[in-house]
Amino acid sequence: MTSYRITPSDIDPLLEGLAILGTGGGGNPQWGRAILEKDLAEGRDLVLVDPDVVPDDALVTCGGIMGSVMALERWSIHQLLERWESRFELLEASRAMERYLNRRIDYVVPFEVGGLNTPVMLSLAARLGVATVDGDALGRSAPETQMTSFLGHGISLTPMPLVDAQGNTIIVTGQVDPVFADEIGRWMVTRGGGLGANNHYPMSGTQLKQAVIPRTISKAMEIGRAVLAARSERRDPIQSVANVMGGKVIFKGTVEKVEGEDKGGFYITNVQLHGEENYGDDQARLVIKNETMALWLNDRLKAVFPDLVCMLDPETGRGIMSVDIAEGKPMVLVGVPCHQRLRDGMRTPDGARAFGGARYGHPELEYVPIEQL
Repeated sequence: MTSYRITPSDIDPLLEGLAILGTGGGGNPQWGRAILEKDLAEGRDLVLVDPDVVPDDALVTCGGIMGSVMALERWSIHQLLERWESRFELLEASRAMERYLNRRIDYVVPFEVGGLNTPVMLSLAARLGVATVDGDALGRSAPETQMTSFLGHGISLTPMPLVDAQGNTIIVTGQVDPVFADEIGRWMVTRGGGLGANNHYPMSGTQLKQAVIPRTISKAMEIGRAVLAARSERRDPIQSVANVMGGKVIFKGTVEKVEGEDKGGFYITNVQLHGEENYGDDQARLVIKNETMALWLNDRLKAVFPDLVCMLDPETGRGIMSVDIAEGKPMVLVGVPCHQRLRDGMRTPDGARAFGGARYGHPELEYVPIEQL
């Protein structure tokens, strides 16, 4: 596939797959559904293009909306979509990038795969009149802007235009510390109506092809179709997910306790689960910062970010959002190795700092591939 136009029949499988790859985050898939349905109803073209066909000299940028879940929930999605027809902060941030670089953006690439944050980039591309690269910077979702394969492969996060809901615009033109621009964005959004958008990681087509996690949007559709087929045919949807993703079931149980703590300047959620069936004697502990960051089974480390721990509903195989975790909730955990490009990027000093355990309250943790753990 060199290019593909998304149709209404793609929405269900795409959102099912994005919710699974989101590892608890990536935004509410119901918001993603509303965005995609409205764009298609408005006649916008949602076009995916394979990264291999992007010209070497093309300008590709990344980006997304910024804001807390609580801020987003103050709006109804339909109110927000109507507002975006006249003022779309993500489009404004992208135009600011074009003015700063003095050239037009040729393609956009999502920061992450997630139920809201991928659809919103598809919408941006359609409004710019360009295609979306079938790929992203992670192959999953992550809580911070610098947590990307792009940064690990030497692509600068800056310049990063930021636009908040009140109309303020700033451009972070450079940074010494890889986490600086993200912290500026968070500071700005909390003072600018709780919602905003950014555009970042300007890169050439050559850089894109070296750093992108390829074909993750089409992969999300493949995962979603497998889950939907398993459900309709009364087969095990969990095993279908594991098979398509190249992962394995590593725990099944029920949430026993959910605790939030302020650790290292971040609000971290700790989830304890007790095992069921084949895992009846096991205890699991998850650390979540929007997305799953680390997993211990019986106090032994089993997975570390950015490897994926997908939280799934045991009956339907649907991806569980971290905001929906509550005591008594059953879930199955599927572990999946992250893409090799992400692992390569983590070997650089900036990559190691950007992905380090200190970013989610565990500075003692070092990355070990899930296959070894």
